[in-house]
Formats: sequence, C-alpha cells, structure tokens
Amino acid sequence: MTIVTDRVLRIGAVGLGRGFSVMLPTFMADPRVQLVAAADPRPEARQQFVADFAGNAYASVEELCADPAVEVVYVASPHQLHAEHVGLAAAARKHVLVEKPMAITLDECQAMISAARSAGIHLVVGHSHSFDLPVRRTREIIASGVVGAPRMITALNFTDFLYRPRRPEELVTEQGGGVVFSQAAHQVDIVRLLGGGHVRSVRASTGAWDPARPTEGAYSALLTFDDGLFASVTYNGYGHFDSDEFCGWIDEMGAAKDQSRYGAARRSLQGAGAAGGEAALKNARAYGGPDYKATPPATDARQHQHFGMLLVSCERADLRPLPFGVVVYGETESRLEPLAAPTVPRAEVIDELYDAVVHGRPPPHSGEWSAATLEVCLAVLTSSREQREVELRHQVPVPAAMAS
Repeated sequence: MTIVTDRVLRIGAVGLGRGFSVMLPTFMADPRVQLVAAADPRPEARQQFVADFAGNAYASVEELCADPAVEVVYVASPHQLHAEHVGLAAAARKHVLVEKPMAITLDECQAMISAARSAGIHLVVGHSHSFDLPVRRTREIIASGVVGAPRMITALNFTDFLYRPRRPEELVTEQGGGVVFSQAAHQVDIVRLLGGGHVRSVRASTGAWDPARPTEGAYSALLTFDDGLFASVTYNGYGHFDSDEFCGWIDEMGAAKDQSRYGAARRSLQGAGAAGGEAALKNARAYGGPDYKATPPATDARQHQHFGMLLVSCERADLRPLPFGVVVYGETESRLEPLAAPTVPRAEVIDELYDAVVHGRPPPHSGEWSAATLEVCLAVLTSSREQREVELRHQVPVPAAMAS
C-alpha cells in the first residue's frame, strides 16, 4: 500500500502509557503523522520522549494543548480522564484522536461531542478493532448483498487481560476498570459495524470471580438489533484458555504467539505484592520505565490485528474474518479472500484522522458512533446488575463511509 501525503499532521500525545505504546509503531511508520509533543506526569516518560523524538514534553495537559506546534491531540490517558482532556484540547481548538472507551458515562460523551462541535474540530475515537481491515472487508462483503443479510453474529475472546499489571483504579468498575469498559468497547464496536449499528436491547451477565481483582473479568451478552439480527458477545479475561488458538496462534497485535509463555501474566503478579507493588510493576514496564520493551517495529512480519473469534451468519453464507483474510463459507464451497499483510499497523486509524483533518470528511468513528457503543457497554453492566433486559435509546446507524 502506497500512502499519499498531502501534509504531515503534528501530534501531541496525552499519556505515555499502554495505549501510547501500542499506537507508537503506527505513529513512527506512517509518513502522514509526526509526534511533536507529549504530556505525562512521569518524568522518566517525558525524558524518554524527548530523547526519542526531540519534541516538547510537558507535565500537564494544559501546557501541551497550548503548544502551537501541536495540531492534533492524541488522548491516551486513563479512561476516567478522557472527557476532561478532550475538553481541554477542544478549548484550544486542536483536533482530537481519543482512545476507546470514549468515556465512562454518556453525559461525558455528550460533553465531548458538544465541545468538539462548538470548537469546530474533528473528534475521532479509536483504536477499536472495528478499524481492522479483515472486519472492514467483512462489512464490504455484507454490503455487496452477495451473501444476503446478516442474521446472527458470534464473537468471543479469551485472554489474560485481568492479570496484566494494573493501577488500583483499573480494578474499580466505577472508575472505568474491568473488562466491560476496556474490552467490550472493541467487541461491541465490531458487532455494531457488522450488524448495522442499531442495537435495540441488551441482556447480559458479568463475572467477578477473583476477590483480589474486584471488578468484572468476564461477560456474556445477547444484543438484539432493530431488524431482528442478534449477536452474542463473550469475553473472559481470567487467563486460562486462550482464544488465539482459533486464530492460528496469531495474537491480538498480529504477531505470532509464543505459546511457551502460557501463564506469564499471572506469574508476574505473584512477585508484585500489594497494589502499590503492582502499580510500580506497571510503571516499570511503561514507556520510559526501566523494564520498557518497545512494540516491535512495523517492518516485522505481522498479520492484521484481531479481537478473537468472530463469525457472521448471513442468509447465504457464514463469514469469518481472520488475521490474514476473510473465509466465506458458502452454500456449496468455502473460500478464503486473502488480505495482504499490513505495511503500517493500524493505518486505518490514520486514514480516518487524516481524511477528517486534511480533507474535511466526517470521521466514521465519530463521537456519536462511539457514544452509542458505550451505551451498549453500560447496558451490559446494568443488565447484569439488575437481571433484566435493557432497552437502548442513543443508537445510530453505520456511517455512510463504513456502510459499503
């Protein structure tokens, strides 16, 4: 893929943690963007950023937003701070790319949307795995009409998410902790994209089975859409079975998985001690920390990223996106529609951001779209807590740019 560059977007990163580290190979490999500034409370992270990029590094988000060199603010701070930091960027009339989940309440989402609209800036929410090319290709096949309408979607993912090092608030649901805010945001976004956007109701159960990790570590939900399509979404972050087995042992980031590291997340926590020790372990592994390991560069042999097993049952075929293509299980034969390996990881995120800022095209992963995804995630929590079906009121259709 040849990337055409009209001009370079100058990006300032808010938060140099896990989200930043995962997006870093994209920022470094895509010629359409340049990291020029960062804000983080950790001095070691700021020092690392200056050494790596010769950019400005600030202790506060306000200072970063005031930097005239910054054109786009990439918000990768903790979930509960997204609304505040997007508000600061909008007030400074900077375009925004904010990590998922967009926020942790619908009121915060609305405040972010209003702030962006008032400032006349673009708000893009990502990365969610609905950006991934195999998912987008699956949507194109559905939109072509050759396989008929989708009738049922099955999505499941089993990982070790809950046993990766966490700050204390990441284990508190009310502060955006647990798998529903962090992981359902991916799964729901994918299912909404493939199913047409309009989820009518949610019936769900969640699991919190480890008293030492007192937040949701698993969920299973039935999503019913306006047209009768239904989707089951299941996630388990308790670190036993690994659903990458269903994806040819390609991990979420598109790399070959080292199966000998089974149980590594749990083992690493055994020596971390109390919450303070665990937070210190996370900081040590974060960007700028003594144990930081950079995500391999984009030149490494990688496939497309994914979010576990996904199967879309249509009237005349089943579709299964994989890290290297889409399998079409038709009425008389099955075939693989291959996809070339990516040259820039998550290039689709930059495609959307660039089209919005440079060409003025409304971003598909807008605030309205992402608020609707959050509404589903919140309904999962409510349904489980109250043991009832939850009707939704803020859903939107698939944006035209993603509809075909």
